[in-house]
Amino acid sequence: MAPTDRPLVLDDFIPYRLSVTSNLVSDSIARAYESLFGLTIPEWRLIAVIAETGGITQQAIGARTLMDKVTVSRAAIALVGRGLLARRDNPEDRRSHLLDLTDDGRSLYAAVAPKALDLERRLFAAFDPAEVAQFVAMLRRIERVTLDLNR
Repeated sequence: MAPTDRPLVLDDFIPYRLSVTSNLVSDSIARAYESLFGLTIPEWRLIAVIAETGGITQQAIGARTLMDKVTVSRAAIALVGRGLLARRDNPEDRRSHLLDLTDDGRSLYAAVAPKALDLERRLFAAFDPAEVAQFVAMLRRIERVTLDLNR
């Protein structure tokens, strides 16, 4: 039987498994970030990307995280409103702004980042480090192949 001739069994369908697993992990993270820090997942992603990059545009955040521009915009507005992000003029493009963490934003990142790393450690504690490295490598390959398929 050719691979395309096999019946679709949702529970064995890899894209479905990826989605279910991603949702479980994201929901777990979302509950923790919301209860501890009052952050949504998109808000946390913005804070983390900005902490890694320094001043960055919303468009660049969207490209880096694959979040749509409405989600990025809403998260940025909320974080600016909370005093965690600041907007400044973009000297390279006057039509856009650069986002930076404020002092409060940097403090929040310093509090959240160790908790994020601890959650990752707990999620993968039962796996050998080589398995985790192989898993991450495979996820990156899947991402590249999927991006290529969508071009």
